[in-house]
Amino acid sequence: MTAERGLTAGLSLRDPRVLLATWFGSGLLPKAPGTWGSLAALPCAWILHQFLGKSGLAVAAVVVFLVGIWCAGYVARQSATEDPGVIVIDEVAGQWLVLIPVDPDIVLYGLGFALFRAADIWKPWPVSWADRTIGGGFGVMLDDVLAAVYAGAVLFGFSLWMG
Repeated sequence: MTAERGLTAGLSLRDPRVLLATWFGSGLLPKAPGTWGSLAALPCAWILHQFLGKSGLAVAAVVVFLVGIWCAGYVARQSATEDPGVIVIDEVAGQWLVLIPVDPDIVLYGLGFALFRAADIWKPWPVSWADRTIGGGFGVMLDDVLAAVYAGAVLFGFSLWMG
């Protein structure tokens, strides 16, 4: 079995669009690819936060969002699937957005991870609306960014409450 077994024929991790869309193959791990993508985003966020601060993490999240529109759109078109599970760059952008308001802390990062996964799975309005109605690479990316707003607000409130 190859690492590319979850990809549609014709797609390869050698293609930078596929490599980024799957966040370096983490979207190809078995079961719950979104969870794997969010987990893979955490150490990257920690490093970005340490070296570039909150504003650097914010800029990186925007860059990943924009690149993700292109990559996710390509993989979705090639797969003939609206939002293939192997695409997890949307989880990376969303997870990074959730973590912007807090300092790098293992408890806050763990809570941010759990809150984001819950919001991404539960899909409260307008996340559910975006997921159902907006297509293409932008649609793939947008619902996770909207879920991140919910999770980030709760995480920020928790961090203020904890002092």
